[in-house]
Amino acid sequence: MEPGKRVVGVKQSRKAIREGRASRVYLASDADPALTEPIAAECAAAGIPVEAGLTMAQLGRACGIAVGASAAADLKA
Repeated sequence: MEPGKRVVGVKQSRKAIREGRASRVYLASDADPALTEPIAAECAAAGIPVEAGLTMAQLGRACGIAVGASAAADLKA
């Protein structure tokens, strides 16, 4: 993940996608598909690239939080 502004979590990521503020979305590979599949579909519809190679723990650490994260989104500058 590149340093910069981002949001962490399913709700905040979906909000950023809907508002057109997300430039790239990261989905945890071990997260519940019921949470991640709708986000992936929204990204596909909006043309936003999705990365899915990290686990929840790795994604949480990459975002600087002490718990796992299912989703995160980089924000446009």
